[in-house]
Amino acid sequence: MQERLPGSGLVRLTLKKRLASFMPRSKILPIEKIGELIADGAVVTISSSSGLGCPDASLRAIGNYYLGKGKPSGITTLHPIAAGDMYGIPGIDHLAHPGLLKRVIAGSFPSGPSSMPSPKIWQMIIDNQVEAYNLPSGILFHMHRESAAGRPGVLTKVGMDTFVDPRRQGARMNECSTEAIVRKVNFEGDEWLFFPSIAPDVAIIRATTADEHGNLTMEHEGAYLGSFDQALAARNNRGIVIAQVKRLTAFGTLRPQQVRVPGVLVDYIVVDPDQQQTTQTIYNPAISGEVFRPLWDFKPIEWGVDKVIARRGALELCEDDVVNLGFGICALVPRILLEEGLHGEVSWVIEQGAVGGMPLLGFAFGCSSNADAIVPSPDQFTFFQGGGFDCSCLSFLQVDQEGNVNVSRLAMRPHVTAGCGGFIDITATAREILFCGYFTAGGLQLRVEEGRLQIAKEGKNRKFIRAVEHVTFSGRRALQQKQKVLYITERCVLSLEPEGLTVIEIAPGVELKRDVLGQADVPLRVSAALKTMDPRIFRPEPFGLKLNPRT
Repeated sequence: MQERLPGSGLVRLTLKKRLASFMPRSKILPIEKIGELIADGAVVTISSSSGLGCPDASLRAIGNYYLGKGKPSGITTLHPIAAGDMYGIPGIDHLAHPGLLKRVIAGSFPSGPSSMPSPKIWQMIIDNQVEAYNLPSGILFHMHRESAAGRPGVLTKVGMDTFVDPRRQGARMNECSTEAIVRKVNFEGDEWLFFPSIAPDVAIIRATTADEHGNLTMEHEGAYLGSFDQALAARNNRGIVIAQVKRLTAFGTLRPQQVRVPGVLVDYIVVDPDQQQTTQTIYNPAISGEVFRPLWDFKPIEWGVDKVIARRGALELCEDDVVNLGFGICALVPRILLEEGLHGEVSWVIEQGAVGGMPLLGFAFGCSSNADAIVPSPDQFTFFQGGGFDCSCLSFLQVDQEGNVNVSRLAMRPHVTAGCGGFIDITATAREILFCGYFTAGGLQLRVEEGRLQIAKEGKNRKFIRAVEHVTFSGRRALQQKQKVLYITERCVLSLEPEGLTVIEIAPGVELKRDVLGQADVPLRVSAALKTMDPRIFRPEPFGLKLNPRT
């Protein structure tokens, strides 16, 4: 049908045709239909960081579809950082059904305290019901970039002499994982690790807002993670991209500078108006950098042994340092500087992408309030792997006689560990590393009174042992690279030296032979210049922290 404009000989299309020429194919999909889009045997990459940015409703829909239809089956999932946690966002546990999952390749897995039930995915790994591999988070992100560009994979020294190295476990997390997904190769006369690219068939990502063309903004997200790279890898390998969002808007209403994933990469949009910002947090604008919190709003650290350890770590920092932080006691160090009137003298960087500001604690870890910038995780990991920062404060589970550290796997309690995450990327080239934690564990009871540490009951589990179960950090490689490595505990400070682990400081109130040498399964050297830990950090009042220039 044709329609003539009044007073002219021009012909225009009917209204229906004109509208069709401007309206794109609808990308909006009922969330319960996601399972129909995933073929048997597909490779599915999922953007998340535990509860932060997790497309939980989409994963639940896939799990429910499988329970009803028996499809999709035998899929492989890629998780640069964990999807889900043990505190209310199941994430990958929605997919933890024998038959649905064939293989999981993850930077980390859901974890939590031993008092909580084990995630279903960990039970499947333990029971050899799913192949499971644990790769450094940064490497997994960069594998997506290589796949998107049609390049063969990542050639790197990150992971050498750790459990990722094929000369150890080759990143395998159980016996049924037999394929070699990382290889040692020689290139230009040097040894490297090679991680082959993996082409995703499906990418499931998350954002705050989508317009009608699928352009995505992340104004309520605490981090951008690797959504763009994961979408690009799926698109360039002729796969599909599914975006879970909180809300929809009309095309043309989003500012292009705020679009983090362009609509040309997005095939389908599903809406979950109830998606949480992060674990047990519906929405907090300070997490997404929409408002800045006054400094007085950050609660001071409760007095106790954790604070003593964090204070000792803070003593190692210098003016204008750029410092990476991990989860645990080490995450308290920024609060120490705040209490000492030194906030802003050090810039904190965390793997989810925040630069500067105040890193948050507990369920919100991975986010920062008042950040200077939030960059995509793959870019942050490039910064880390290249050694662009000054120091890293991290936790530890076990340390052995070579100075190796395990944070990635405990055979008796695997679900209390999350895998390596970004730990290996960060420690591979860090100039200075501060490992912070308790000297023993399991029933340890301590008091700090009148400037002295008192051990009321010793822990039954020793953390300084002959050989760690998983080498997440290689002491041997650290010595080769001349990295400065300290192990900071409540009762002593140890240094990694060519001659072995060396006690260089001891806490006031602690007996060296009984409380330190006698509570380690590994021989410890004692420095000829052994000194007492700064007594000021064992008293609750501010201790006058000063930061020296870094030389």
